[in-house]
Parts: sequence; structure tokens; C-alpha cells
Amino acid sequence: MSTTIRPQGPRARRVGLVTGLIAAVALSLVPAAVSSSASAAAPYCGITWGSRTKQDNDHTTARITNLRAGRHECFDRLVVDLGVPISGLSGPQDEGFNVYYVDSFVDDPSGEPVPLAGGAFIEIIVNAAAHDDNFNPTYRPADRDRAVNVDGFSTFRQVAFRGTHEGLTQIGLGVRARLPFRVFVLDGPGGGSRVVIDVAHRWS
Repeated sequence: MSTTIRPQGPRARRVGLVTGLIAAVALSLVPAAVSSSASAAAPYCGITWGSRTKQDNDHTTARITNLRAGRHECFDRLVVDLGVPISGLSGPQDEGFNVYYVDSFVDDPSGEPVPLAGGAFIEIIVNAAAHDDNFNPTYRPADRDRAVNVDGFSTFRQVAFRGTHEGLTQIGLGVRARLPFRVFVLDGPGGGSRVVIDVAHRWS
């Protein structure tokens, strides 16, 4: 039995051309879809901090001198200022901390709950005192339950300063929701240093 191969006519060629164009257009859309998906998955402001505990076990002889906050494009920032350490015992960048989310903020050592505004709460422990060797305060806010004015902030809702117990200083931070945060130490101003806590405005 023989097979007859018929020559393609104009109509067959047009059908083949249209089919080829449809396939080409479909293929050209694939990279755009992948790119759009990758863009949607990109973290907010490139932030990859997460919301787990941030900790550094160093301990400084520098004293806490101030607490302040600032607003940035992608996050709110809390700064704990420290003075110059006692000579020879510690230096800048020796500041330790333990920062983590808690279900409720509790005063140490009384064990009394401290109400904080916000949908989530961060406990901040700075491994430094807020008083001198004679227990004279080196930092004492006018209102320790609202130590810093954060009205109008995107993420921060309340900052509560609870003071120092056994060389550790406790601060409560009420935030809008459980959001990514980072903690790091910088030198300055002057011969002092500062512990910085940044909390993102959102996840993505």
C-alpha cells in the first residue's frame, strides 16, 4: 500500500502559520509570569530579619543615658544610648542584649504585668545598668510607662522603661503586630555607644 503526500495549499500554510504564532506568543508570556511571581515574593524593603529572639551575651560597664525613637521609610527605630565605659573594664561594642516577643510584658522583679498598647509586645533586656555605682539614676524618664513619645509611628505603639535589676535593664515595646526586627550595636555619639532596635512596618 502506498501513501500519497499531498502538497500544502495556501489554506494549510495559513493554519500552520497561525498555530506557530500562537505557540510563540504563549512561550513569550512564560518569563513575564515567572518574573511577576518572583517580584511578588520579594521581601518588603529587602528585609529578611525574621521575628525570632536576637541575643548577645556581652556585658558593658557603660551606663544607659537615654532612650529615643525615630521613624524611617521601612521601619521604626528605638535607640538605647550608653555613655563611656569604665576605663579598662569594657569598651564600645561590648554591649549585650536579649530581645524577643512575649505574650505579655511583666515587670522584673515584681512579677506584675505591665499593660502595653499594640497587638504584640517585645521585651528588651540591655546588659547594662541605668544607674551609677551609688545607684543614682543615669537615665530616668518623666513617665516610665511612656518613656518615649511614639505618637504617629507606623509600628511602635508604646515604650515602657522598667529600670535595672541585677545589672540588667528592662524595656517593654508595644508594636502594631508581630513583625520582623533586628538588633545591633553602634559606636557613638562621642566615646559612648548605642543599642539599636529596628522593627519593620510590615512583612511584605
